[in-house]
Parts: sequence; C-alpha cells; structure tokens
Amino acid sequence: MIKAKNLGIWMDHSTADLMELTTDPIEIKTITSAFTHQVKEESLNKNENLMHNKEQHQQSGFYKKLIEEIRNYENVILFGPTDAKSELRNLLASDHRFEKIKIEVQNADKMSEGQKKAFVLEYFSAK
Repeated sequence: MIKAKNLGIWMDHSTADLMELTTDPIEIKTITSAFTHQVKEESLNKNENLMHNKEQHQQSGFYKKLIEEIRNYENVILFGPTDAKSELRNLLASDHRFEKIKIEVQNADKMSEGQKKAFVLEYFSAK
C-alpha cells in the first residue's frame, strides 16, 4: 500500500475533519465521537462515575478511528481549539507504528470548512 503524503485534521473532542492533500479540491471526511451531549446528559442523570467511564470508553473509540486513518500518511498536522489534538498526539507518540510519521500540533479556533482547507494548504505549502 502506498502511503499518501499529507493529512490535516481539525479536531475537538466530538468531531474530526480529515483533509488529505492528494485530492483537488480537498475533500473533508468527518469522524464523529459517539459521546454526544445527549449521551452525557443521560449518563450523568444515572451516575457521574458511569458518565466518566462511558466518556472515556467512547473517546478511546474515537481516537482509534483517527489512529487507523493516520497510519496511511507521512506528515500530519493536528489542529483545533481543544486538548483533543494533544491527547491524540500523546497516544501516537507511545505507539511505535507512528515513529516514522511526522505529526505536529497547532492551536486553532473554530473554523469554517474553507478556513480549515486554507489552513492545511498553507501549512503544507510552507514545508
């Protein structure tokens, strides 16, 4: 399997927008966490400990989906407004399969689809 070169991921704890630079125009693939606000409310009404366990389990599943996508790239930029990008980066750093993949993290605010695409294009064109 041939690795694609560059991937940008705008993410927070609930969604991740993946943008591969091999397509023109850049298409966005969205991966969503199963831990929604509604699930949080339902779990919290039952038991706070249950809510935290459920959140951790579903967040782990969300990150696993992203990890499977990232395996196919050589350069990845993780960007977004929350700590999710750093949490994912830490998971990747502890996995030897990602030693040869260059993964960087940058802070970014909420962005429109066009702003996300422009950010990824600008980031990789500067490299």
